[in-house]
Amino acid sequence: MTLFVICLSRIIQMIKKSANVSVRSPLTVNVTRGDMVESRHLVNAVVTDATGKVVNSWGEIEEPVYLRSAIKPVQAIPLIESGAADAFSLSDKELSLACASHTGETVHVVTVTAWLDRIGLSVDDLECGSHWPTYRPAERALAAAGETPTPAHNNCSGKHTGFLSTSLHLKEDYKGYIRLEHPVQQRIKKILEDFTDLDLSRAPVGIDGCSIPTLGIPLKNAAMAIARFADPHQLGEERFAACKRLQTAIAKAPEMIAGSDRLCTALNGSADGAVIAKTGAEGVYLAALPALGLGIAVKTVDGTTRGTEVALGAILQDLGVMTEKMHREMDQFVLPDLKNWNGFEVGSIRAEIIEPAD
Repeated sequence: MTLFVICLSRIIQMIKKSANVSVRSPLTVNVTRGDMVESRHLVNAVVTDATGKVVNSWGEIEEPVYLRSAIKPVQAIPLIESGAADAFSLSDKELSLACASHTGETVHVVTVTAWLDRIGLSVDDLECGSHWPTYRPAERALAAAGETPTPAHNNCSGKHTGFLSTSLHLKEDYKGYIRLEHPVQQRIKKILEDFTDLDLSRAPVGIDGCSIPTLGIPLKNAAMAIARFADPHQLGEERFAACKRLQTAIAKAPEMIAGSDRLCTALNGSADGAVIAKTGAEGVYLAALPALGLGIAVKTVDGTTRGTEVALGAILQDLGVMTEKMHREMDQFVLPDLKNWNGFEVGSIRAEIIEPAD
């Protein structure tokens, strides 16, 4: 399947080149063991400003991509714009959790459960499904206690609690809020259209792991969307305030957006607001750079997270935003060394030198 995808990508590039459409080579992430490159991840990526102007790009950036959980900060905007965040006195921790793909640790589950209780609902109202915590110590602790996971352990339970809060505040029937036709999802679709400058009525539609719709959006437009989240000056006073509030919440409570041993937490915690980033399934990453007014969208062709993380680190380094503090917290993810079970260093994962923009 991976070979098929790579070949298909190359065929598309050849067609576009023959039509005089410029397509640059994907960024390559090499997995080296000893003196040999053992594996390679091909990565499509693009950096744009809030107008959609491309600052740099690698690979295919025009084809639709499911952004999955990487788009959660934009999906959380209605929680604030609706007035629900103020009505329910949401804290920075809760707002960060509304943007999260958390690891199911105690702090996440307790916060979700207390939030639901405060708005008069329970975990039974979450329509995201259940799974075991993705943080192994939390998983083992839950099993050792003889307990099974609830929807609160789902990595998207914070986002879903945000959906419920918005719908409840607006006095809607919140049942079935995961369906595309529900007002919750229609608000999100409208905001995505605003941020991407696209009519998404005919966009590819899939169902995410947590059961909400996920829409196919070209990587270039995704970068523009997260750039507008980073630099919302042209979006109006209300939306500007919502974006800035979410940026502040994520930067102040990075442990809530992911959890232990996760790049999202390390990046958002060490960047001190200079980068607000979120990962998504199948090798997607979106990063907002508020000070530079830029957005980064990254997608590995093979859908692997490790390729995406290394590529994102290389792009941030290329843009000059990586600090010593960020390196200390992030290098285990973006410049990882490979070790065997004896702890011997046997290789590394690195992005190839980034070519200058054409």
